[in-house]
Amino acid sequence: MKKKRRKYTQEFKEEAVKLITEQGYQITEAARNLGVNENMLGRWKRGIEGGGEEILELQEGTAIQAELNRML
Repeated sequence: MKKKRRKYTQEFKEEAVKLITEQGYQITEAARNLGVNENMLGRWKRGIEGGGEEILELQEGTAIQAELNRML
């Protein structure tokens, strides 16, 4: 039986990359805390940086911030 692939929203990807670029997390640490593969997170980071897309400001109260706060 094949595993079903998880889909992530663009907002989730941008906020995940923001943890690395602005919050100082290492890719491995952020990926582990978010439950995503570190290679995938690295691809998201390269895609966002290379595409010149604006990264949304990570604010208190976002789903990712709340999840990290819960884990830490």
